[in-house]
Amino acid sequence: MPSNTTMTQVRYGNLSGESGVTHFAIGTDFVAVQFETPTVYVYDYDRPGRITVEQMKSFALAGRGLGTYISRHVREAYARALDSW
Repeated sequence: MPSNTTMTQVRYGNLSGESGVTHFAIGTDFVAVQFETPTVYVYDYDRPGRITVEQMKSFALAGRGLGTYISRHVREAYARALDSW
C-alpha cells in the first residue's frame, strides 16, 4: 500500500454479532482491519500474501467470518499496524 493511499473505512457487518472486527478498508492489494481498539492492521500482498488477502476481502464484504479467519489462519502476519485511520 503506497504511503499516500487514503483508506476509506467501512463498518464491518458482523452478522454473527460476535466479531471483534469493527471496521475494514479494501484496496487493490490490501485489506485493513480494525478491531475493538484504535489500531488498524494492514494485510497486503507481501504479507500475508495475495491469496490470503483476497479471502479476507471476501469475508469483509460478506460481513461474516473475518475475525475467525484472522485468528485461525493469519494471526499476527500483518504488514503493518497503524495507530488509527
